[in-house]
Amino acid sequence: MPDDAIDLLDLKHYAAGGPPYELFARLRRESPVHRHAEQGGPGFWAVTRYDDVVEASRDSATYSSFAGGTMIADATPEQLFVVRQMMLNMDPPQHTKLRALINKGFTPRMVAQLYERIGELARAIVDRVAQRGECDFVTDVAGELPSYVIAELMGIPLDDGRELYRLTERMHTADRSPEGQADGAQAIFEMLSYASGIRTGKRARPASDIASTLLAAEVDGEKLTDLEFDMFFLLLINAGGDTTRNLVAGGMLELLRHPDALAALRAEPRLLPGAIEEMLRFCSPVVHFRRTATRDTTLGGQPIAAGDKVAIFYASANRDEAVFPDPDALDIARSPNEHVAFGGGGVHFCLGANLARVEIRALFAEVLARLHDIELAGPVERLRSSFINGPRHMPVRFRAR
Repeated sequence: MPDDAIDLLDLKHYAAGGPPYELFARLRRESPVHRHAEQGGPGFWAVTRYDDVVEASRDSATYSSFAGGTMIADATPEQLFVVRQMMLNMDPPQHTKLRALINKGFTPRMVAQLYERIGELARAIVDRVAQRGECDFVTDVAGELPSYVIAELMGIPLDDGRELYRLTERMHTADRSPEGQADGAQAIFEMLSYASGIRTGKRARPASDIASTLLAAEVDGEKLTDLEFDMFFLLLINAGGDTTRNLVAGGMLELLRHPDALAALRAEPRLLPGAIEEMLRFCSPVVHFRRTATRDTTLGGQPIAAGDKVAIFYASANRDEAVFPDPDALDIARSPNEHVAFGGGGVHFCLGANLARVEIRALFAEVLARLHDIELAGPVERLRSSFINGPRHMPVRFRAR
């Protein structure tokens, strides 16, 4: 297959109907570790099979997050220096040490308190839309809870959580034009500026929130640096907010497209945990991440040279027919369901996976119990992003219980 026959980064695929699953399936059959052309870059290896994605995810010594970062486009040396302060773009032992620091903010006591609050927030969100009979499910429901939870984590006003969510939209929907890249960079600058203000304020006036705990935490006598805190804040907003919003919105869209599954969940709420795992598989909110090979190696039978870029496509791995029977069908009772929506294992497995599941379950429980006869009320607008997958706007109408 010619290296320019498929373009997995073309935004028209994603804006039209989500990730290009047919192209993924073709690559899994014909070229599972595929040499992919890159506009303005040297190209990369597109990894689309489940087993290969898991292998690359778990071998951080060979497939580095630090060497070139986790975005496919190459960063400038100055940009790379900054993003390497983020845990997502580190390798052990630096990653191990920073993750140990971050974990100190997520103690069982603090997380338990947050779980109780999540249920309250979910009820309040549905309360606000229930009597209206219609809403934009993305902005009015799915986007609200993760924004509020992050605000609770950081001890900031709930309305600020909403504004930070809008910044993530700008970051992830920026196209490859100079104007698009400039707007994405400006959104990152605004978010880091906000993080700097939070850091200064919490150091001056510590409170009983995770931001204050993180700033006070120590491992081997070392604390988070200013830049490490700011970059973790950016990561939390993106990984903890944007992805959860997209999973809830994308999952709801699939339930509307599969009314039998929606009816089954209303009739048997105990099916919800398994249904959430199937949503994570079926409409994976993160499409891919990049790694960089640290040595000459072989993946899926394909020789890879040291320094090559390797993009691991979770959205493809989660539709791999060798692992998931009838992978293009939504099966809320699917078992086993060893999806890779939170990563393929290894050191970068999602830190907030359990918290995300609690948020998703709380919000779906409220929606399913209280918003009856829910249906689409207009066209769905998808995110124009090859990195993050989900609806951007989704008008719905319903009858409140």
